[in-house]
Amino acid sequence: MLVLSPWLRPPAALLCVLPALAQTQPPDGGLAERLYRSGERAYAAKAYKEALDTWEQLLQTTPQSAYASMVLLRIAHYQLEIEHKPDAAMPYLERLRTDYIKSPEAAEGLLLRGVLLKGLARRPAELKDAMAEFDRVIDLFPGDPACAEACLHLGQAWRDQGQWSRALQQFIDAFRLHSGSAVAPRAMLEAAETLDLMQDLPGCLRMLQRLRTEFPQAPEAKEAAWRMALRVKQRLQKPLLRNEGPWPSGRTKWLKTPTLLSFTPDGDLLIFQKDLDRVFRLHGDELVPQGPPAPGTQVLLTDAAGAVWALSKNGLLREDATTPQPLGPLGAISGAALDHWGDLWVADARTPAITVFNRGGESRSLASPTVNALAPLPTGGVVVASDADRKLLYLDAEGQPRIVVPYGQDLPGPFRKVVALASDGAGQVAALVEGSDFGQGVLILGPDGALLRQATFKSLGISGNITSLALDRSGGVILCDRRNDLLLRLN
Repeated sequence: MLVLSPWLRPPAALLCVLPALAQTQPPDGGLAERLYRSGERAYAAKAYKEALDTWEQLLQTTPQSAYASMVLLRIAHYQLEIEHKPDAAMPYLERLRTDYIKSPEAAEGLLLRGVLLKGLARRPAELKDAMAEFDRVIDLFPGDPACAEACLHLGQAWRDQGQWSRALQQFIDAFRLHSGSAVAPRAMLEAAETLDLMQDLPGCLRMLQRLRTEFPQAPEAKEAAWRMALRVKQRLQKPLLRNEGPWPSGRTKWLKTPTLLSFTPDGDLLIFQKDLDRVFRLHGDELVPQGPPAPGTQVLLTDAAGAVWALSKNGLLREDATTPQPLGPLGAISGAALDHWGDLWVADARTPAITVFNRGGESRSLASPTVNALAPLPTGGVVVASDADRKLLYLDAEGQPRIVVPYGQDLPGPFRKVVALASDGAGQVAALVEGSDFGQGVLILGPDGALLRQATFKSLGISGNITSLALDRSGGVILCDRRNDLLLRLN
């Protein structure tokens, strides 16, 4: 029998704790790490199938390891960033939330799930589930970097629901409680826009200036600069509109019966030329054909990505398509607008209602008087003109009137008809009007429907067939003169 020297015998206390130590070691901890690193190597080499197979093996063999939550988040990002399949990412985020809520990755997972749910919402009432996820991030992980972004998204959701005070508080929390966060400039910009909705113009301007001072290099600072200048000009200075003549300067008789205008998000002007049955993009001094021929276009729109949407009695023609998408029984389209949800609002001259098509092609009908012109609003709804009722209606995202402006309000004389409407990102609305005592001219209204600036074409020395208009970022009005084949600018 072998007898160990006392110097080689383990202490009795150590013999007692060895079983406990063995039980506290994570099973196959080394295997989990090796599988995770192997998947990372494959992912970096863009061998995505190998990476996913390896990570799925980790989830199956070592679900209790610290690497399991990391894998779930990585696979979710893969489905979003490489496959562009939000639905495929959801099961991984749900499992992360359900089984690994205490993990360091849970905060980012909850935030990502909330962002996806928010993106799936088609209207304010469908934001409830997304808001719950943002609340969880804020409540459970107050010190996590994801918290600032959760505040930002929660503020946007409250604002979409018309809860502006709640929205403002979330934006303020995003940049005050998390001042070092990358989303702070965006939160300050959103706070400024919310203050404007609350009719606090001085507070809005102060917030925009603060953004420019504290984050001069941020992209949001440039956005703040033009929004400040535009509001000061349109709402405080209110200069008389004057005719600057042909625009771009010196270009006359250079178009072929232009009838419709629309600015893209990046500032290019889209022009529909009826004689050519085609949309053209004016980028700088260059005029370039855009999309396929679009005969009979009655409404010209651009989406958030700058893509062209042309509507006619034949349906909706997008620039990446070759045939129009039918719009059901709508054959006498009198106006249309794209809201910030990506929904298409369409009015038909024969129908006392507005039809709203969501991104999936499904439609719903909103009760409305007959409408002859529409333009989107930053609040998510639209402004519409009803010649039958002689009113401009500012509608919320659910189609309910928020502001009603009778034709001719605050003018020396009424007008009879609205030919076209346009809007800008700061909430101003321009109306091309004609008839009755006022005659033909242009009005610029504020987000509250108040008249800011106005002029008749007679007073501006304009003689032509003006069929459309657009608002540029400096507060100028671009007019489309079909008779003289040119554009005019009012400033």
